[in-house]
This record gives sequence, C-alpha cells and structure tokens, in this order.
Amino acid sequence: MKLSKNIAISESGFIFNPTTGDSFSCNSVAADIVNLLKEGLSKEEIKKKIVSKYDVDTGMFDKDLQDFNLQLRDNNLLQH
Repeated sequence: MKLSKNIAISESGFIFNPTTGDSFSCNSVAADIVNLLKEGLSKEEIKKKIVSKYDVDTGMFDKDLQDFNLQLRDNNLLQH
C-alpha cells in the first residue's frame, strides 16, 4: 500500500489529489495513516504506531485499515 507521491494532506485532515483535482476530508486517525503512508511505512509499522497512539483494538484496526485501503484505492490515491 503506497500513497501516490503527489498527494497532499493538511494538518486538519484535508487530502488533495492534484492529478484529478479531487479533495477529501478525513478524521485524525485517517490523517495519521495517510501521513505514515507518505513516510513509506509498512502496514505493520502503521498498525503499531496507530495502536500505541489511540485506544483501538488490533483486530478492529486490521479491518478498518483494509477498508481504508480500499477507499484510498477507489479514489485513486494509491500508486498502481
């Protein structure tokens, strides 16, 4: 799961894809995930960081991360 290099994200969770002109708003957890993806972290590294920062069940996070990955892909925010 690699984020497209041209994707921009603000501190408030506003995601912008300059290729398509699309923009999205996300919550703080999703914004953290996108920023960690921009840093090139793996799914496992992201999971460790998010689970340690937020009070979240690891099993539920795995499912949520998979769903979020699909949303990113459906919105052309991931590299092909």
